[in-house]
Amino acid sequence: MWHGLRLLRREGLHFRRQTEIGSYYVDFVCHRAKIVIELDGVHHATPEQMTYDAERTKFLEAVGYRVIRFWNVEANPDFIAQQMLC
Repeated sequence: MWHGLRLLRREGLHFRRQTEIGSYYVDFVCHRAKIVIELDGVHHATPEQMTYDAERTKFLEAVGYRVIRFWNVEANPDFIAQQMLC
């Protein structure tokens, strides 16, 4: 995943990993494009985690970021790049 996102530098998108935004750490972020990419494992399917993730997404969107979530099994950089450019 990280290698694929690094290739997007050619498009002017510089991603950072494990970056703090407010009191949250995000998996990947491009500050210039205001995009956050989250990769979720099975623990994100619990009701408690889903509530936490919804609150976190709400905060990130409130400060101007677009949050894109993927399940770990969907972590195909080409697919993710297509979703970001939509």
